Amino acid sequence: MTGLLQRYVALVDPFNRMIGRIVMYGIFVMMGILLWSSISKAFFVPSLWTLEMAQYAMVAYYILGGPYAIQMGSNVRMDLIYGEISDRRKAAIDAITVLFLLTYLGFLFYGGVASTAYSLGYFGSEPFSFFTGLLTGAEELGFLERSPTAWRPYLWPIKTIMVIGILLMLLQVLCELAKDILRLKGHDMGAKV
Repeated sequence: MTGLLQRYVALVDPFNRMIGRIVMYGIFVMMGILLWSSISKAFFVPSLWTLEMAQYAMVAYYILGGPYAIQMGSNVRMDLIYGEISDRRKAAIDAITVLFLLTYLGFLFYGGVASTAYSLGYFGSEPFSFFTGLLTGAEELGFLERSPTAWRPYLWPIKTIMVIGILLMLLQVLCELAKDILRLKGHDMGAKV
């Protein structure tokens, strides 16, 4: 089992690190969009798409960067007690508390998949079977949901990005759980940040 956990960590950690390192440059995309928004408002006819596109870019930046933040230990912790205990005890506490995060992310993932299915025109109660049906040809896309703003972009692309980000977060949280279990078994996984 130890070998399986180590292989899982060796697979998920580098992948999420690569995604996080790429996505961190998304800040420049947002800056470019907002710069264009300012220029167009000052000198030209204001663009309708800039504010909403900046919001979508921020969602992608935040949700796809989340697994990398978890990996780097950039999330908020209560260091009053946590900072003074040993790495092994931190691993034990994290192995227990991560179950709450997994539960939350599981509900969030299901809701994201259901919302994405809805944005593709599915109004039933089994979103996973809808996506399976899309792959096999048993289901078809329905009326595509659009934003109620003046620009009216389709919502399925950003909802898909959110589902992918939540899935990557789930994988990273499971990776952190695997690291905690390996630490408890005496394997050196580096100091817990």
